[in-house]
Amino acid sequence: MNLEFWKGKRIFLTGHTGFKGTWMSRVLIDAGAVLTGYSLEPPTQPNLFELSGVAEGMRSVIGDVRDFDLLKETFVSAVPEVVIHMAAQPIVRDSYRMPRYTYETNVMGTVNLLECVRESKTVRSFLNVTTDKVYENKERSLGYTEDEPLDGFDPYSNSKSCSELVTHSYKNAFFADGRCAISTARAGNVIGGGDFANDRIIPDCVRAAAKNEPVIVRNPNSTRPYQHVLEPIFAYLMIARRQTEQPDLAGWYNVGPDDEDCVTTGELVKLFCDCWGDGQTWESRAVAGPHEANFLRLNCDKLKQAMDWQPRWHIDQAIEKTVQWSRTWLDGGDIAACMRDQIDEYLED
Repeated sequence: MNLEFWKGKRIFLTGHTGFKGTWMSRVLIDAGAVLTGYSLEPPTQPNLFELSGVAEGMRSVIGDVRDFDLLKETFVSAVPEVVIHMAAQPIVRDSYRMPRYTYETNVMGTVNLLECVRESKTVRSFLNVTTDKVYENKERSLGYTEDEPLDGFDPYSNSKSCSELVTHSYKNAFFADGRCAISTARAGNVIGGGDFANDRIIPDCVRAAAKNEPVIVRNPNSTRPYQHVLEPIFAYLMIARRQTEQPDLAGWYNVGPDDEDCVTTGELVKLFCDCWGDGQTWESRAVAGPHEANFLRLNCDKLKQAMDWQPRWHIDQAIEKTVQWSRTWLDGGDIAACMRDQIDEYLED
């Protein structure tokens, strides 16, 4: 967790206006990085990007990763040393409604950014953030390892599998000389304060609790590798830093919780309701919709062994921090201070 590395480093971050992108921006700004963000407008209203005030500490450019000309112009002017790619169409159910847009964003967006990196003389580290859903899901209890087949089922998952393959191809075809270390990070389901997306369980929990209504859960028996947002954020930074210092570490890494923190959606919502208090309840209500995987777990031994990494917050702590942030927001508190406090607590644990 050495943040000194980032002081004064020129960083190009796509997707900086999103939930994870804003948390990443907060960490990098406070670490002293020279940060350029490139992203669409914040995807929801309200949104963490505006609430956090991170735009004041960075250069924020609103643009589409499908727009190669604007992306390249912004990239060249940033003269980046490290590139972190987080821009995506990230919602599974939305990908069924907008498959073409999903593929254009998640696949060609990756191609466009890698073209910028290919033509750069300054970039030494590139990290593509994908998802745990890139694997061919066989609904088994064992965690997937990085050497297993990539074949996501739905358009979102499959487009991220394609993004992985694009990255692998560029790595082999254009960066075999080692001038830029390239990795992908496949993260599990992320929770934390400031996620306002539709069709995600924790935002649904917060919205229901704010209205004093039961949380409606459409599939309480689905199992996911839930983790607090700071777990993958610091893992991404560690990978990007370590592969710069030791290029042979570049590769493909799962980022997820230990097995005991892979819980069902029902168990997650019960933890939320217990932590929220005020008699908060939930109920299971089947809702018709497209196919979604029922069981998903990651094996993160590769990252643990290669970089001596361990997840820090268990699922109950992740829920506690999410509830703390959400209550701060509902009470009109200082969001930036809450984020900084949680980052400090994470680093101290």
